[in-house]
Amino acid sequence: MRRVEFTDEAERELEEILQYFSTNYPGVYSAFEMRLRNIIARIATWPESAPRVIERPEIRRVTFIRYPYRLFYRILDDRIEILHVHHSARDEDQ
Repeated sequence: MRRVEFTDEAERELEEILQYFSTNYPGVYSAFEMRLRNIIARIATWPESAPRVIERPEIRRVTFIRYPYRLFYRILDDRIEILHVHHSARDEDQ
């Protein structure tokens, strides 16, 4: 299992998403957070399980089922680096 780290930008994006849910949909907050934890556990265990971004094959993308978000990451020698957590309406080629 590899260590998973968030870039500063990904942390900022995630904080904004969690704040949005906390303020507007508090009943969804816990379920979203659990889904995020499951995604992190999956990519830590099976880092190559998510599809590559076509335009940037070194980056992989996980879709949050039930939520309109995608998590973008790359596999490094000793860790997984989460680059972005975006609403699915945003451009995918990060």
